[in-house]
Amino acid sequence: MLDKDQIAAASQVLVQHWRDGTKIDALEARLRPQSRAEGYAVQAALERQLRGKLFGWKIAATSEAGQKHINVAGPMAGRIMSDTVIADGGTASMKGNEMRVGEPEFAFRMGRDLPPRAAPYTVDEVLATVETLHPAIEIPDSRFVDFAGAGEAQLIADNACAHLFVLGAATAADWRAMDLVAERPQITLRGEHYIGHGRNVLGDPRVALAWLANELRGLGITLRTGEVVTTGTCHPPLPIQAGDHFAADFGVLGKVSVRFV
Repeated sequence: MLDKDQIAAASQVLVQHWRDGTKIDALEARLRPQSRAEGYAVQAALERQLRGKLFGWKIAATSEAGQKHINVAGPMAGRIMSDTVIADGGTASMKGNEMRVGEPEFAFRMGRDLPPRAAPYTVDEVLATVETLHPAIEIPDSRFVDFAGAGEAQLIADNACAHLFVLGAATAADWRAMDLVAERPQITLRGEHYIGHGRNVLGDPRVALAWLANELRGLGITLRTGEVVTTGTCHPPLPIQAGDHFAADFGVLGKVSVRFV
């Protein structure tokens, strides 16, 4: 079990690599988390050292393709910090990015708090607290050179591969009356067209949102009003490079885009 000093030291190592844009093979053995709980403890300590404020949450590995990409068996929660958020249509730097993929995602902004409680939240209970739905793009990365071999606990400590995030405008469509599972966002990248699917997001983006609320509940964390939750990629991660323009068209739900330099 990692003690408080080891947790703090592990987070300091990861934060320093984050700030420097450098990579690490692995945390040294005495600082390496061995469980999801220890990974989340390091992640929480990491938040306290970062420059930005907590903007919201991401879910990594909600699709089979996403799980294979980082070699984990299921989803993981990570923090989105305010200084990593890029305006819709803005520019994202590829400097230091080794994962080099873009992911089209459904994101929800919360309208009420969901505090920890004994019983799990149902999907309907979580949806009732949502204020708005947004198209989004996540640009993940890892502080680990071999992110596919780092293992679940270290990747959670590494903020579940959080890096950069693009939030589109809130949709004006009546998304609550829609079947998000059946939605087929269209992605344009380097003149090629790709089609995502809502079912790729843990079977349903709304189910993924409820998973996140309950993952935080289990950690004793409140999902707060105004925080954004991006629910995982609806298309297998798409390779990106400097000079690319990544555009995701979610139909009536809206559009979102980003350029890479």
